[in-house]
Amino acid sequence: MNRSTHSWLASISGTEQLRLMSRVRLSPERQRIARGFIGIDFRSQEHGVRTESIYLRPTNGRADDQLRRNHSVQYDSLPDFPWFRLRKESPGVYESYTDLEAGAWTHMKIVVSGTKAALYVNGSNQPCLIVSDLRLGETHGQVGFWGEWSTDAYFSKLTIRSDR
Repeated sequence: MNRSTHSWLASISGTEQLRLMSRVRLSPERQRIARGFIGIDFRSQEHGVRTESIYLRPTNGRADDQLRRNHSVQYDSLPDFPWFRLRKESPGVYESYTDLEAGAWTHMKIVVSGTKAALYVNGSNQPCLIVSDLRLGETHGQVGFWGEWSTDAYFSKLTIRSDR
């Protein structure tokens, strides 16, 4: 089955930090097309029917293809603004490059305030992705953690600080 697996936590808005790691679990010949998707949903409603999401593609982080590298981190908002719509309508605005190593622990910090979110990776003082117009607007909801169907996803050292 080609579906992502989610885990949900209580409703918050604020700062989320955790370490995560993903490993692609496909045959070697299929791994070249896999991305190892792993991410965080926030402000989720109805268990993800409506959600904001920031996620990583660890195998893109050190790819030989610069365009693929530029798709290392990404934002989308379901159901109305999936990644392919945002990429088509606003190329390069909702995705960016950051150095990622597939199969290694990665520290991810997301700061959400109002209609803005910033992603910090591996302790950087500067965000690698800034979203200035969160598509669900100023709202609250659950936090979810997920890995794509072809990915073994691991999460640890979760910290959530609410701004309420």
